[in-house]
Amino acid sequence: MPRFYCPVELLPGAEVDLPAGAARHVQVLRMQPGDAITLFQGGLDGSGAGGEFEATVLRMGRSEVRVQVGKHHPIEREAERAIHLLAGITANERMDWLVEKATELGVASITPLLAERSVLKLKAERAEKKQAHWQAVAVAACEQCGRNRVPRIHAAQSLADWLSQGSSTAPAEQRLVLSLRTGTQPLQRAVVGAGPVWFLSGPEGGLSPAEETLALAHGFVPTTLGPRVLRAETAPLAALAAWTLA
Repeated sequence: MPRFYCPVELLPGAEVDLPAGAARHVQVLRMQPGDAITLFQGGLDGSGAGGEFEATVLRMGRSEVRVQVGKHHPIEREAERAIHLLAGITANERMDWLVEKATELGVASITPLLAERSVLKLKAERAEKKQAHWQAVAVAACEQCGRNRVPRIHAAQSLADWLSQGSSTAPAEQRLVLSLRTGTQPLQRAVVGAGPVWFLSGPEGGLSPAEETLALAHGFVPTTLGPRVLRAETAPLAALAAWTLA
């Protein structure tokens, strides 16, 4: 059954107009009155019932689609462990691909990092547009994969700025950084307990020595995925798969 992100108040029996994006998608699929769909609110604003709702298309206009909300199902398909990804921004569409696949694999949030070696440089309005674009990529991935919680894509920022925000590690949290230096721990050995994990991974070429040193000084533990050097967009996905698909 087609699934659509619908961040509006949903109550069984109510009639609502779908947001513009969902309405366009319904029209592209050439759906008709009487067709059944699934709606989810995503939880990005911290509200909503969670889970998903049955719904039926009532009316198709030129640019509007009206539906009747049906039964609520408290279904969640989230990973058991919350993984928050700090990812060095990669070039061109590779970052889109990373956001999409990380969402499918269950990431809890993504902070795009303006790393020293990032090819793509973002400022002001362009940075805001990229953030909105990546958030839309995450929404589309949730519609496809069945997640009812959309991971938040935070504003792009440097590692130093992220650390300066006072985000101290809670006792149940861990911080790991993907590293090629000697003395790293294998990924599965580095993770302990069941609390949230902040996972830091660099762009093409990796983090600079200064960035890695800064991370280690703020509690990040160096870890490795094995003997092979993976691409910048592949490495965090391999870590997510190891944690969320085990």
